[in-house]
Amino acid sequence: MDFTFTEDQRLFCDNVKVFLQNEVTPEALRKSWESESGRSPELWQKLVDIGLTAMLVPEKFGGLGMNAVDFILIAQECGRAALAEPLVETALVGVPLLASLADNDERCAQLLEKIATGERRIAVGHSVNNLISDAHVADYLLLPNGNQIHLVPREQVHLVAQQSVDPSRRLFSVDWKVTEETLLTNGALGVSLLAAALNRGALGAAAQLLGLAEAMVGLAVAYTSDRKQFGKPIGVNQALKHHMANCAVKTEFAKPVLYRAAYTASTHPVHADFAVSHAKVAAGEAALLAAKNSIQSFGAMGYTWECDLHIFMKRAWALDKYWGHAGFHKNRLHQWLLNPNAKIGADKTFGEQA
Repeated sequence: MDFTFTEDQRLFCDNVKVFLQNEVTPEALRKSWESESGRSPELWQKLVDIGLTAMLVPEKFGGLGMNAVDFILIAQECGRAALAEPLVETALVGVPLLASLADNDERCAQLLEKIATGERRIAVGHSVNNLISDAHVADYLLLPNGNQIHLVPREQVHLVAQQSVDPSRRLFSVDWKVTEETLLTNGALGVSLLAAALNRGALGAAAQLLGLAEAMVGLAVAYTSDRKQFGKPIGVNQALKHHMANCAVKTEFAKPVLYRAAYTASTHPVHADFAVSHAKVAAGEAALLAAKNSIQSFGAMGYTWECDLHIFMKRAWALDKYWGHAGFHKNRLHQWLLNPNAKIGADKTFGEQA
């Protein structure tokens, strides 16, 4: 069986990568920090125009009908570019949640159609996150209340802005009133959908962390190749080479874990907890090591505001704690490994898990 990405998937990813390289530059990110919203409506519309918000929207609701495996490479490129816009949470978390209810709820069906065309935007809350990202630019918020999921218009909530270590992030605490009018679902279905949302959120964060790790290593390699001491690039020194090699090993070993998690979330979502947690831990370790070793390779320059490294480093620090910190995900892995019925082994990698 061939588990590699298809030529179409890679070609689309390459096109998105070029688009993000041109549109989401460090200069553009710095400029966005000075704006009130920190977001660019023009950039969001461009993301809509190339079909990214519609990727996971079912075809019957005007989308492309793709899945997490199709989107995972795109999420990785969003991390590489340090994209501030909430594309990954919208497409990978919010859209599948709405799609699960759209057949029986006209509100979800209509909202999916408008997300695909860029007419509406959503933000997603979850009990694992204390704050909600990008609630200020959302038209609707998906909010949990116990085992309930509510679809709340932004004008019915009170947002309080909170600071983040990453200047590109916009985080908010949300005060709102629970009403029957905003209720989408509850009970066992609500629990199941919230669990799936957690896994998809952690999966998206893991993909971005891998992209960030590769971006930081790229910056460090470029800097140590250009910076010269005693007539030669400092990158020729083994101490720096080993730093970058360790980062590359961590990143490459995390990639198949991430892609396997995307596959499991798409084909066997009820069994995705362990695979997603494995991916989140592996990607988080890769990104944090890349941040640590890259800033050591830059030396004092790496600590300056003018150096672009901190853009990616601070995003990695933030995403490592978002959608479950390392301890949370290691605990889920621990519970799975101690399950006497867990199907562990190379022959079970892409099979159903206990």
